[in-house]
Amino acid sequence: MRTAPIGVVGLGAMGAGMARALLARGFRVTAFNRTAAKAEPVVRAGATLAATPADAVAAADVLLLSLAGEDAVEQVLFGALGGTLRPGLTVVDTSTVSPAFARDTAKRLAGAGVRRVEACVIGNPRMAASGGLRVFVAGDRADADAVSDVLDALGPDVRYLGGPGNASVLKLALNLLLGVQTAGLAEAVAFVEAMGMDRELLLDAFAGSGWRSPVLAFRADFMRKRAYRPAAFRAALMHKDLRLAAREAADHGVGLPVTERASDRFGALLGGGRGDDDAAAVVELRSAPEPGESPP
Repeated sequence: MRTAPIGVVGLGAMGAGMARALLARGFRVTAFNRTAAKAEPVVRAGATLAATPADAVAAADVLLLSLAGEDAVEQVLFGALGGTLRPGLTVVDTSTVSPAFARDTAKRLAGAGVRRVEACVIGNPRMAASGGLRVFVAGDRADADAVSDVLDALGPDVRYLGGPGNASVLKLALNLLLGVQTAGLAEAVAFVEAMGMDRELLLDAFAGSGWRSPVLAFRADFMRKRAYRPAAFRAALMHKDLRLAAREAADHGVGLPVTERASDRFGALLGGGRGDDDAAAVVELRSAPEPGESPP
């Protein structure tokens, strides 16, 4: 067991869960979150609260990031921590970003002697807290092996996928499938309700059908209850990931028209002030968005 604490920056639903999983495995954790109140459950579980991101990493040899997107990662790594990153530190970045951003960030950190291990996680907050995530890993293999104890604490299925950006590709591909399927299930509900039937009839039939999957069943449960908070996967993050996938694909000459249309639907949720609802709230939209109405 490593003796230095692990710094954790970002205690949203997933970050807090991963911090708890690390604590359960016996790691010491020093954690920072921009909204200090969200850190309280993790502190009660045994973590030390840091006043700043720099304090979280001061005594650590591993920094785990769980941030909302590229802007937040940029601000933390090259803003708040820009003068304190030191050679020998390993950044385990679980944030969902574009493959291009992942590769560029790894290169910039390497210039400062800092290793970046891409660790894209698949699962929900409950799985994060129990150490039950799937972990897609990319970067230098030796760097990943050096933090294998940390990665193993996050979940039993840790897969090394090669060089920087590869884990981000696979994570976005799976989130693309989730977004499109969630929007499709929402439209099936809308169709049934437009025909004068209750959504319960469809969702009950869906539950016993070949179309059921664990992730869609999870979204269907939100739709059945018509309650979308606390979110397991916020609509704002779903929208962000679909846009990242579409943008990266376009940069490589590939169009993703179905993904872009699904992105418009989640964008409409954001436009209605529902970005913090679970992505399943897309079922409550009734008007079709005009192409391009999605917020940037």
